[in-house]
Amino acid sequence: MARTARRYRCGDCGYESGRWLGFCPQCSTGGLELVDGRTSLPPSATRLGDAEVPGRLQCGIDEFDRVLGGGLVPGSVVLVGGEPGVGKSTLLLQAAAGFEDAGSPTLVVSAEESVEQVALRAGRIGIGPPAPRVVASTDLDDVVAAARSAGIAVLVVDSVQTIGAPDVPGTAGSVVQVREVAGRLVEFAKTTGTAVVLVGHVTKDGSLAGPKTLEHLVDVVVSLDGDPDRGMRFLRALKNRFGSVDEVGVFEMGESGLRAVPDPSAALVAAHDPEVAGTVLFPTLDGRRSVLTEVQALVVASGAPQPRRSAKGFPPARLHQVLAVLARHGGIDLSGHDVYASVVGGLRVAEPAIDLPLALALASSLVDRPVGHVAAWGEVGLTGELREVARAERRRREAERLGARSIVAPADDLRRLGDALAAVGIRS
Repeated sequence: MARTARRYRCGDCGYESGRWLGFCPQCSTGGLELVDGRTSLPPSATRLGDAEVPGRLQCGIDEFDRVLGGGLVPGSVVLVGGEPGVGKSTLLLQAAAGFEDAGSPTLVVSAEESVEQVALRAGRIGIGPPAPRVVASTDLDDVVAAARSAGIAVLVVDSVQTIGAPDVPGTAGSVVQVREVAGRLVEFAKTTGTAVVLVGHVTKDGSLAGPKTLEHLVDVVVSLDGDPDRGMRFLRALKNRFGSVDEVGVFEMGESGLRAVPDPSAALVAAHDPEVAGTVLFPTLDGRRSVLTEVQALVVASGAPQPRRSAKGFPPARLHQVLAVLARHGGIDLSGHDVYASVVGGLRVAEPAIDLPLALALASSLVDRPVGHVAAWGEVGLTGELREVARAERRRREAERLGARSIVAPADDLRRLGDALAAVGIRS
């Protein structure tokens, strides 16, 4: 039996709502009146074994497809977030060209640039025919109408915070507008089978701007980050209904756009000099991939009452904790020195395995003694003990593959911070 979806409308301004309200929230006049609703048939149940599983749409950029779990699922909605200037628009324009070239018609909606500006970017990064179609609009109704008439398989919207629904109060980017725009684009994706990719802005603390509902509405949330001043970019899945969230894609920004980096470890440690004090190799885990990077430290005498502490690429609290443990259990007091520490390449490390290489780099810089081709990992406890971390064997293989001649990690004969300092020749 058919069911009726009730709609209520304000007689003064025409505002509509799916439920009755005692007043109009748009013009603050009298209550809403019931109008004729649309009718629809109730959905029929389908056995999972009888459901047709769609194939993935791939753009040919291996790092991008792998993070998504093997490509875009038709009818899915993907949200891509990242800081301004990190390369979101460039990456998605390259992906759109890849989808078009693979036989999946693609439409790029630019709400922040004109068609001519998008074409200028496409020419700069070498996108040629067959190029995806582009429309410049900030009106949601125009966007959906253009997408329906184009007969596309992939829709890229840049960005969801700059698209507005004309029949919804508030300016584009407001909580109400973002929720409504995302909801309608999700409905469009599910009803037409079109894969929709949304670009999302981020706030000062790095989280996605807009209501949290935005992340719940979409199927996949990925983040593109890295140091805007460096070439490396890292694409991570934060939510994925169709694949793993343990994948990371690595790219390098150049004049011709973003280039996939199949071996990020080699790129990150290419300039490593083992004869310089204050540098230690560190095989970190980013998802399921082990990436060999470099932890650098610089320690200089300071006459200031409060010496400077700078941590880049990892939480500053870890630096303060390692400094305290070094002073208490390592016999290395840095209270009268400025300390600068960073992870090379713009990689962000949150795992405690960085404690040991950080401690060794700090001690090496203080005594001005290089540690050589040493790779280290391990958590340092407050009492000076070394604790094992996950996937040690995978870290070891990656370090040895890139030429590390010595491994310093928690083991039966390496249980204290002092043992690790002695293993690299800093303390007897």
